[in-house]
Amino acid sequence: MEQGFNSKTVPGSATVLSDLHATTEKPQQTAKRPTWSGRLEFILASVGYAVGLGNVWRFPYLCYKSGGGAFMIPYLTMVLVCGIPLLTMEFAIGQYTGIGPVHALAKVCPLLKGVGLATVVMSVLFSTYYNVLMSWALFYFFNSFDSTLSWTSCNNTWNMVENCSSGIPGNVSHLQSASQQFFENKLLDKTSRIQEAGGIRLELLGYLFIAWLIVYLCIFKGIRSTGKVVYFTAIFPYFILFALLINNVQLPGARDGILYFVTPVWSKLFEVTVWVNAAAQVFNSIGIAFGSQISMASYNKFNNDIVRDSLIVAITNSLTSILAGFVIFSAIGYMAHIHNLPMDKITTDGPGLVFVVYPEVLATMPFHQVWAPLFFFMLLCLGLDSQFGTVEVGVTFIKDAFGAKILRFLKREELLALTICIICFLLGIPYITQGGIYIFQLMDHYTAVVSLVFLALFEVVSVCWIFGVRNLSNMVKKMRGSTPNFYFRFCWLILSPLLVLVILISSIIQYTPVRYGSYMYPKWAEFVGWLISMASMIWLPLGAVHELYINKGSFLQRLRAATRTTVDMASAAPDAEKLNMDNLTSESLLAAGVKI
Repeated sequence: MEQGFNSKTVPGSATVLSDLHATTEKPQQTAKRPTWSGRLEFILASVGYAVGLGNVWRFPYLCYKSGGGAFMIPYLTMVLVCGIPLLTMEFAIGQYTGIGPVHALAKVCPLLKGVGLATVVMSVLFSTYYNVLMSWALFYFFNSFDSTLSWTSCNNTWNMVENCSSGIPGNVSHLQSASQQFFENKLLDKTSRIQEAGGIRLELLGYLFIAWLIVYLCIFKGIRSTGKVVYFTAIFPYFILFALLINNVQLPGARDGILYFVTPVWSKLFEVTVWVNAAAQVFNSIGIAFGSQISMASYNKFNNDIVRDSLIVAITNSLTSILAGFVIFSAIGYMAHIHNLPMDKITTDGPGLVFVVYPEVLATMPFHQVWAPLFFFMLLCLGLDSQFGTVEVGVTFIKDAFGAKILRFLKREELLALTICIICFLLGIPYITQGGIYIFQLMDHYTAVVSLVFLALFEVVSVCWIFGVRNLSNMVKKMRGSTPNFYFRFCWLILSPLLVLVILISSIIQYTPVRYGSYMYPKWAEFVGWLISMASMIWLPLGAVHELYINKGSFLQRLRAATRTTVDMASAAPDAEKLNMDNLTSESLLAAGVKI
């Protein structure tokens, strides 16, 4: 996996770092960067990226596990002190420089230029397995048109009849629901351990191809096509969520489910884990340190109001999570009612909530032939919006770094997006083997959990402490005409960096080895997982060493030069073409530098 990724998507470390440095030495003529057709397109794209499958399965479970309504206090606190300020920070970096995260962060703090490269690696790794979820959604979507839903019966070839239950088995531990067996035996057809790869699931291979084809058709014209698609993919899920909520609240037991979701358990507020979980949920949901928000903001017009947009995106994301919680728990209350089971015997975390529990709910609803296809189509829309953002990080990086060279070879920008989609599709094939679920879980744990917070800490340190709050505030002032208020400056300087540090330390202290259900991974698989994490994290020390090496003088002189920003802070209205690293000489970069 790691070898295939390194050989196909990212050149060797020395080549990338040298090319990144060379773009500041060789002025070239580049085409003017395109911009979003309107402010609404950018907002919808950012909302679509932030609002994903995690809002539907992760937030409701966290809320239930962490004190119900009491969880709203730490969650909304973290939105205010971490989510909104850091999203505004990323919007500011992307919009002011008019370039992607790799080159933008390299200009902000050359010493930590590896942070930008690391976000690209992590986003590409993430996109290879995230689209597998879209193939699952397509699988369920096309299986939901039958008059009798396939996951409701124990009389199918994939069922293990001796331990199959047509409903939720509750306290009977040796039984599995028909829905669970449909997921594991029909969809995954999984083996018993990671060592047994098994064959490729040809049906899922076809759905994975369709998922990547949809992604390509939505992004192949860059923001010109993505900006139009998000009008549907970002808005449609809300119609389904509200329709499901209206339907669910009328079901027997729905009231008990909602009360179970929102009833405060105040004692939970005194547990550090609850606050850490709230911060991590905000952090992961908004997408800090993935590079996607910087990439999308880089296509904004220079005077766009990023503070307003960050407020809209963060608040919409939070309200969507709460809405999804009402939808899910009203349905779980209904299931608990009809099966006469306690709520905690139905609630589960992760993909199981939307691919095992909720399909079981849909099967018992009136007019399930309507609700089932709509629900899985909604999941597809939620996932695709997030996928657009992660793929765009890779496309933006290659265009910014090697645009002229690549276009001489591929001739058209559309072929660049096609090449990236094909590579990611091929790298996604191991996840759809019979042992693919174990690889999927391994990648998700070490990419989206272990690496993300580590990279986020260094991104915040490079921007808020080395580049400095003063420079960041001046950026915002030049773009929107007014300096950020005390709330933003205080969060950037103290609260946000310390909060990210606390999350990282807590993640290390509370680290648990990866597992899938009751299956414990062998030691060699955990070692592979850490190699996956290192595939992105290794760029930080490599970038720092490279930057110190190319500078001249004593170590202190090299370090001082490496922490000197090359962002043009003198111009009142820099544009993307002026700030593109391909158009700057080393002399102009040094002249524009601000000593920190």
